[in-house]
Amino acid sequence: MNEEMVLVTINKIFKNIFNLPNNLSIEEILNKFAFDIKLPKKVYDSITNEETWADSIHNGKFITLKNMEEKEKQKSWMLEKKEINNLEELLIYWNQINLTTTERVYNSINVSKSDTIYQCENIYHSTDCSTSKNLIFCDSCGNSEFLLASQRTGFSNFCIRCDDSKNCSNSYSVICSNKIINSFFIQDCFDLYECMFCSHIASKKYCIANMQFEKEEYFMIKKEIINWILSS
Repeated sequence: MNEEMVLVTINKIFKNIFNLPNNLSIEEILNKFAFDIKLPKKVYDSITNEETWADSIHNGKFITLKNMEEKEKQKSWMLEKKEINNLEELLIYWNQINLTTTERVYNSINVSKSDTIYQCENIYHSTDCSTSKNLIFCDSCGNSEFLLASQRTGFSNFCIRCDDSKNCSNSYSVICSNKIINSFFIQDCFDLYECMFCSHIASKKYCIANMQFEKEEYFMIKKEIINWILSS
């Protein structure tokens, strides 16, 4: 997924949630919305020195999935048997083959800067996602489309910062909730439509801070909140 496609996707998400186009760069989007999400880190293949992306960087030695599989085809990862006289020698042999595999992408297309991706399409700088399309800066999301800066969320679409939730759409900043539509700043709620700054309530619409508003009042305030989100 190249940067042009990323910006097009972000623009679609913004229009669905805020009804406004995106005017931020990819780096600004990362810093503003995905600042606290665990994302793959840039490292370098220890064999080819090419840039690659990894979930785990503790080992310090890396090889891309593509290069790992290529070496297996050409030379095999098996070593010739040698006498092992002490632990130091064993660790030397282990060090020769102990490379962390990076960019593990399976049955997926158009994936970049990502690791551990399964059955996905159009994924950018994300990790541990499955059966999804058009995810950017996401961690552990599944069965979803058009998510930005979200984590541990499923069966959702067109959301930004949707965490530990499911069945959400066209919403911003949703935590531990289910069936949330067209809403902002929601926590521990169920079945909300057009609500903002609400917690621990269910089956409501046009609520702000757990208070009931008229539809016209609600949308006047929502316009101000959108301006605040995008400018702050």
